[in-house]
Amino acid sequence: MTQTPSLHLPADWRDFFALTKPRVMSLVIFTGLCGLIAAPGHIHPVLGFTAIFCIALGAGGAAALNQWWEADLDAGMKRTAQRPIPTGRMSLTSARDFGVGLSAASVLVMGLAVNVLAALILAISIVYYVVVYTIWLKPRTPQNIVIGGGAGAFPPMIGWIAVTGDITLMPVLLFLIIFFWTPPHFWALALFVQSDYAKVGIPMLPVVAGEAATRRQILAYSVILLPLSLTPWWIGGVGQIYGYAAAGLSLLFLLLALPVSLRRSAGDEDRMKPEKRLFAYSVLYLFALFAALVADRLLSGQGAIS
Repeated sequence: MTQTPSLHLPADWRDFFALTKPRVMSLVIFTGLCGLIAAPGHIHPVLGFTAIFCIALGAGGAAALNQWWEADLDAGMKRTAQRPIPTGRMSLTSARDFGVGLSAASVLVMGLAVNVLAALILAISIVYYVVVYTIWLKPRTPQNIVIGGGAGAFPPMIGWIAVTGDITLMPVLLFLIIFFWTPPHFWALALFVQSDYAKVGIPMLPVVAGEAATRRQILAYSVILLPLSLTPWWIGGVGQIYGYAAAGLSLLFLLLALPVSLRRSAGDEDRMKPEKRLFAYSVLYLFALFAALVADRLLSGQGAIS
């Protein structure tokens, strides 16, 4: 971490909000909410809202700490250069204190209002993202996103545990689905922004191992994702609504990964190239898959708010 530009403009609420990575947070909140709604048992609506709010706070705090630590890297990459710290709208100290405050508050409130296990898993997810992924893995290994992807896989598990108070096979499967979804999702993006990572010395897989190896890995994880997404159905944790949706969505994911794996190079910028199609669909995929999970549980009368 190096010194970023001196502060020229006063930070306002929009800059603090930007530190939380709202686009990423929307997916975190959604999957956490789906885990909470799909869990067996019942939770008071106020406690349910509190749990999701804490998940959002924790994700926002971790994102702020990520940007605090990587401020110099963000300044060197085109897609992140306009963030609050690189542009000089916010100091490193403000970003750090904001991130620590949000993270600590999220865990404390979750533990006091919901349950201790949910708070513990939330704390682990924050430390995992900030320390294991951001500080340790990302600058050192091309497998950073594989191992570090676990950080983004915790929200549905936390939502489920907020209702049940324990860890069973179903929340673990939800964790694993996001864990194995993350590499093809992120590497599809990395293929068409790899020059940014190369410029700042981040050893993303396309930069270190080359495009061919990255494309093979994308296909491999997409193949694994298909049966894994169907496992909740096969073990009887969900019904046919989820099962058929998971089969169709995951098969399409695999079909979109095939042309990515067969291409030699990302080539010139092209809005319709396979990498961008896979990346865009991968976001839709996760939303649709977890929406199917909730629909299945609610229609069967087994969800936490049914």
